[in-house]
Amino acid sequence: MPRRLTARDIMDKLVSFPTVSRDSNLDLIDWVEDYLDGHGVRATRVWDAGRDKASLYANVGPQVEGGIVLSGHTDVVPVDGQDWTSDPFTVTERNGRLYGRGTCDMKGFDALALAAVPLALERGVKRPLQIALSYDEEVGCTGAPPMIDEMVAHLPRAAAAIIGEPSTMQVVTGHKGGAGYRVRMRGFEVHSSIMHQGVSAVMEAARLIDWANRMNAENRAAAPGPLAADFDPPWTTLHVGMVQGGTAHNITAKDCEFLLSWRVVPGESSEDWGARFLAEVARIEAEMKAVRPEAGIDLEKYFDVPALAQEDAGEAERLTRMLTGDNGTHAVSYATEAGQFQARGYSAVVCGPGDIAQAHQPDEYIEAAQLAAGEAFMERLVDHLCR
Repeated sequence: MPRRLTARDIMDKLVSFPTVSRDSNLDLIDWVEDYLDGHGVRATRVWDAGRDKASLYANVGPQVEGGIVLSGHTDVVPVDGQDWTSDPFTVTERNGRLYGRGTCDMKGFDALALAAVPLALERGVKRPLQIALSYDEEVGCTGAPPMIDEMVAHLPRAAAAIIGEPSTMQVVTGHKGGAGYRVRMRGFEVHSSIMHQGVSAVMEAARLIDWANRMNAENRAAAPGPLAADFDPPWTTLHVGMVQGGTAHNITAKDCEFLLSWRVVPGESSEDWGARFLAEVARIEAEMKAVRPEAGIDLEKYFDVPALAQEDAGEAERLTRMLTGDNGTHAVSYATEAGQFQARGYSAVVCGPGDIAQAHQPDEYIEAAQLAAGEAFMERLVDHLCR
C-alpha cells in the first residue's frame, strides 16, 4: 500500500510541475495517474489534438449513479514579468500562507480532491467520488468539454459536480458566461504623409476597441436587471487585454492583432453580444475595403463559456450548503467550468478554498486555514457518500 499523502504533500508536488497553459501538463498527469493507480483506481485520459496535453477523469468507488464530481484544472497562468519573493514552483510557507503558482488557483483544490481518494476507499463509499482534472482552463475553458462528454458517455451519472475554484469555501451558484475573439486587422501600408491612400490596421483596431469602451459605458449607466444584481459588477463587460501591431511611426500599419472578450450577466445573451460585435466588425471592415479592397478583418473565436445559472432546488447547491453551512447568496463575474458541466446536465456549483483575489498574482498564496477547511469539507463529503 503506498504511503498516505496529505493534501499539503500533494499540493507541493502538483505546484512543482510548471503547467503554464502554453506548455504541456503531461508530467503532472503522469504523476496523478500513477498516484491513482497506486490506490487501485483506473484513470482515463482525454487528449488534446496535439497530444501534448490531457485531461484525466476517474471513478472512485462503486459503479453506481448518484456520486459527486470534484472538478479542477491543472494549468496555471505564467509568472513571466512578475516579481516573486520565492520560487513560484516550490510551495513556501510564511505566516500561515502557502505561496506558489497555483496554490490558490487551483492546485490546492486538486490536492484536496486527490487526498480524498484513499479516504473514500478506506471508508467504503456507497456512491462514487469522481475526479475530473482538465487542461487549458486559463485560456478559455477549452479542455473540459471533451472530458465532460467522455464522462457522460462512460461513467455512472453523478448527482452533483463541485468545481473547486477559489471561493473561500462559500457556495457560488451563479457566474457570468462569455466569449472571446482573436481579431486580426489587415491594413494597407503607405507613408503616413499620405495615410488617406492606405489603411492603418492599428487605427482601425482602435475604432473597434473604442466600440467596446462605449458598450461598457452604456452597460454601466443602465439599471441592472434583477438577475444581475448579485454580480460585481452587475453589468456585461467587454475587455481588450492585449494589442500588437505596426512597423514604424511613419507607416500605416499593415497588421494589428488583439483579443476582445465579453462577460455576460444573466438576463443577457452571449450570442446576442456576439451578433452585435460581428455587426460592428462588418461595418468597420466595409469602410476599410472602400479605401483598399485588400484590407479586412479576420476573426477566430478562442473561447465560448456558458454561464452558471441559478438552479431551482439543485442537488449541488443543497449538498454543498449542507457540507459548508453557508446559506449566503454568492455570484461571481469570472467564468468557470461549472457552466460547462451544467450545460451537459449536471447540477453544479463552485466551491473551493482560497480567495480569487490572490489568483494570477505575484506571490500567489492560499491561507493554510483555507486548506484545512477544505480537508474538513472532504471528510464530510466522504461521510455523506458512505451513507
